Amino acid sequence: MKKSAAYPFIVRTLAGFADALERSGAAERLADQSGYLQSLDPRVKLIGSLLLIFSALCSRRLWVTASIFLLAVALAQLSRIPLRLLVMRVWLGVLFFTGCIALPAVFTTPGLTIWQLPLLGWSVTSQGLYSAAHLLMRAETSATWVLLVVLCTSWTHVLKALRTLRVPVTAVVILGMTHRYIFLLLHLAREQFEARRSRLVGSLSARQRRKVAASSAGVLLDKSVQFSGEVYSAMQARGFRGEIYTLDDFQMNPRDWGALVLFVALATIAFLLGVRP
Repeated sequence: MKKSAAYPFIVRTLAGFADALERSGAAERLADQSGYLQSLDPRVKLIGSLLLIFSALCSRRLWVTASIFLLAVALAQLSRIPLRLLVMRVWLGVLFFTGCIALPAVFTTPGLTIWQLPLLGWSVTSQGLYSAAHLLMRAETSATWVLLVVLCTSWTHVLKALRTLRVPVTAVVILGMTHRYIFLLLHLAREQFEARRSRLVGSLSARQRRKVAASSAGVLLDKSVQFSGEVYSAMQARGFRGEIYTLDDFQMNPRDWGALVLFVALATIAFLLGVRP
């Protein structure tokens, strides 16, 4: 029997940990590339994306929301972000979850019937299709813009930009600590499973696999509680008081001001066209 087949549960778990860490490394590499969004000030990207998301959410016209979505796709190409990455990380997930929410509107929204299910007799209305498509497009657009900002900006710069926009320091600290703690727990879990894997001989039954998963979760939870106090004490010893400091300060150049004006103008136009009756 092959070693990998002896304990596929642990192998799959380690593969999942490695995939999560690889995604994090890929995001950091994308933020360091020489693309269009990477060259802009983080505050400009954050403000511009928030304004365009707000315009998409307020829009009553599908073509306006779709235009904001296409703008995000175009900026992703200019920023050297692969479309496959957007498809796998955002579009498919949003399509599934939001689609499940929007699907009933296709049949329950009153309007002009354009098709009827053969067996169930449910009527599909044009107004229902429009409502479902608009809800789905809003979700896809918002998620795409958020991912663009995260992929094109280092996490510390995102947090610092949030503070410059007067986001409460408590919220920023929670975001920063959550981000750090997720990867800390991933590293701990991977080391724990690798240690257990190196000591296993033979295959595990279903009951043993459940026992391994339960015990590993308990040990990981206990370690996380211990590390929380140690991490906080270490941060306090190094002068952390809630504010986010980086080695490079934010400085707006003419290109950043031009991009900010363009974002504001596009968001204003989209808002006015979207809410117009």
